[in-house]
Formats: sequence, C-alpha cells, structure tokens
Amino acid sequence: MSYFTHLECSRCTETYDPDVPQNLCTNCGKPLFARYALDRIAQSWDKCSLSDREPSMWRYAELLPVMDTQHIVSLNESMTPLLPAQRLAAFLGLEALWVKDESRLPTGSFKARGLAMAVSKAKELGLTKLAIPSAGNAATALSSYAAQAGMEAYIFMPKDVPPFNRTTCQLTGANVTLIDGLITDAGKIVAERKEAEGWFDVSTLKEPYRVEGKKTMGLEIAEQFNWELPDVIIYPTGGGTGIVGMWKAFQELETIGWIGGKRPRMVSVQAAGCAPIVRAWQSGATEAEPWVNAHTSAAGLRVPQAVGDFLILEAIYQSGGAAIAITDDEIREAMTTLGAHEGILACLEGAATVAGLRKLVAAGEIQPEDRVVLFNTGGYQA
Repeated sequence: MSYFTHLECSRCTETYDPDVPQNLCTNCGKPLFARYALDRIAQSWDKCSLSDREPSMWRYAELLPVMDTQHIVSLNESMTPLLPAQRLAAFLGLEALWVKDESRLPTGSFKARGLAMAVSKAKELGLTKLAIPSAGNAATALSSYAAQAGMEAYIFMPKDVPPFNRTTCQLTGANVTLIDGLITDAGKIVAERKEAEGWFDVSTLKEPYRVEGKKTMGLEIAEQFNWELPDVIIYPTGGGTGIVGMWKAFQELETIGWIGGKRPRMVSVQAAGCAPIVRAWQSGATEAEPWVNAHTSAAGLRVPQAVGDFLILEAIYQSGGAAIAITDDEIREAMTTLGAHEGILACLEGAATVAGLRKLVAAGEIQPEDRVVLFNTGGYQA
C-alpha cells in the first residue's frame, strides 16, 4: 500500500500533483519533496515487520514514492554493510567508527539508489526518454537502469570523467555526449534541449525522486543502529542529495515514532578546489555562491553549484555539524590509510571522508567517544 500523497516545494511549500512528471517548483525554482501520510503510517506500520522483508532499499516501501511495485526497476539494490573500522579508529584515537560501504550497490556506487528510484518512478509516469548531466557515477547508474527499463538515456558529462563511467554508459546503449566543461555546463545543455528533444531531466534534485532513493541510506543507518542514530555522519558532498535525503529520512522516522529527536552532526566534506558549501558554512550563509574554476581529481566533488545548497546547509546548521575542505593530496593519502588499516578500496570521494575525519579529530571537533559513520560512496577506480 502506498502512502505517497503529494509533492511539496522544499522552500515555498507549494504543492504539486504526484501523477504528473515534475521538475523544480514553478514558483521559486527550488526542489520538490515527496510527502507521505505519516500519521497513517505511524498507525499502521510497525518496525518489527522489517524482519520479514528482503534486505534491500525497497524494504521501506511505506516511505517510498512508487505506487505500484510492478513499476520497480531493480538490479538488486541490497542494503549496504556498516563495516566496523576498529583499526582505523584506534589509529585516529576513536572508540567507535564505521564505514557505510556503498560500493556494494549495482553499478558500483551510491548513485544506484537515486537512479533506481527515479527510473522506477519515470516508468510509472509513462516517461521513455531520460537525460542527465553527470560527473560520472550517476551517468553509469542512469544508463544501467534505463537499459533495464527499456528507456532511452541521454548522457552529458565532462570529457575527463573516469574511463569506467564513459565505457559503462556506452556498453549499456546510452547516448553519450562528452563536453569541454564541468557538470554545470552539461546541465545547461540538458536544460536548453530537453523540451525540443522530449527528454525528462533527472538532474540532481531537479526531479523529486532521486532524493527518495538516497533517503534509504538514512533509513538503513537508523535500522542498523537499532533506531538510535550515531553521533556524527561524514559525507562527501557534490550535489548533496545524500545529506538532503538522510536528513529528510530522519525527520520522517521521528514523525512516525521510530526514532527520537536526537540527530547526528552532519559533516559535509568537499575538495579544496571546489568547496562552495564549505565557504558558505564558514561565512554563515544559507545559500552557496558558485565556485569559479572548480578543479579536483575527485570527479564527484567537482560540482561548482548545487541546486539544493540551502538544504545541505540547513542540515549542517540544524545538526550542529560542519563543512570541511580537503586537498587532493590529502584525499589520496587517505585512500592508502583506509586501505592499509581496513582493506577497504574506496573511491576518491569516499576517501575524502577519512581525511576530513582526521582533521576534525585533530582540531578537537570530534571526541574519542563519538560514534562516527563515514560514507564510502563508491568503489576504487584506477
């Protein structure tokens, strides 16, 4: 049974019809959120029922937007493990540290969550052509799920994306265009051509359902921590859908009575060469100015401007969290640190969380007794 009731603007609260494909709010241009009959869910859904469900992101169906399960497009999005990082914890002087390893998902990264949901909902809405600007992993995910659904995928990404992403998109039959520029430049091409080409734009937070897939990371963490959240979550941030989604998940779980009011401190990690959220947080701003001349070898962090910047910052401020910038050299050193201590082969973006944690511990911002979760958002790519 679906409890999905309507779409609502995350800024001005204007409501929209969920049976019609929607992008941004037509009033203020901000992202739309899926809303649910949480009061009914609280009365009818008991967390004990999860013990009988498959260990996948679809186990949380009551809090997901797909109305009919026959429309689910899946490559088996299993729950990802919360790996105890005891040796790394000891190295850093911490008592309790975990790595949420998203590299186990189909297509090798956390992007599978958001695109599985977006493609499933697109299928339910009768869409057949999907377009995306991407720094790499989202393109791979969309290409794979569109192929599974029998849809056309149109990919626009910088020429210097990792070869893995370019090749996987081609293998799955996507229409790939490589551009001179950044993901924001790719996004402008999609925006300019989508109406004439008949594409539906599935850019980060420019449609309402990728964030619902990413939300399942927060639902899983809550369940894996037996409904008492950790003290700190450290997350690599480009477009920021993961932080936004987890924050939304925690709010919904509290409303239905499954968790209390305690929240983790949400920490956004960005590359020093592209850190608009860090700069905004340091100045106390509620929105981030575009970053000029963005550069970093961590392609997923090279996002000069995020449409959901105010939502990322809101989660950081409300949780008493932080935003921290890491150099590419520090990221690469952290890849070795994580691999040598825990045997986890992380992507550059995932390794950035280790570097961020190390700085925060050294600065006294994270205490030895804090329970900390790092996100490795994808697998190592040469």
